[in-house]
Amino acid sequence: MSQTMQPETAYSAIREHNPSSVLEAHFHQFWAARGDDFPVVNPKLAIKAIGFARVQGDWVGVMVTPWFVQLMLLAGGGTLWGDIPVGQRRYLDLPGATLPFTAAEVMGIGAYQYSPLLAQISEAEDMLAAQRVADDALQAILHLPGEMAASDDEARGFSRRGFFRRLAGKRD
Repeated sequence: MSQTMQPETAYSAIREHNPSSVLEAHFHQFWAARGDDFPVVNPKLAIKAIGFARVQGDWVGVMVTPWFVQLMLLAGGGTLWGDIPVGQRRYLDLPGATLPFTAAEVMGIGAYQYSPLLAQISEAEDMLAAQRVADDALQAILHLPGEMAASDDEARGFSRRGFFRRLAGKRD
């Protein structure tokens, strides 16, 4: 008699403190151990956690690495987090958009959920461009404090529509 395997659910421990340093340390170690195993990397990018802050009690920010730029969600005891099986996707209603988040779990970080911000890692010209994508995503999607007024966005060439087109892998 065979048993049906159920997907492992990623249950996250609640993080009391900003996870930026833990994430950066993990991905630096991961890169050092497996850097040659990635089929596509952008050598102009570094490993950096950007803008992690509590949103509705949970931790949200952007993780930049040479192989991805992702919006990440980690449990902080708030209302955004929801336990789902590793690899499963759920849609999360955020103030500026509804985005798909996929569950993952790795030793050193624990459970987290992520939503890619770039269709292809080569789209980031350099670390400054990746930082702009992160900042734009956090402001457009989460409406974090300090968000620019629409006229300021237009003055520096940013539009929510343009950001979401880039997120979908389309050019303005």
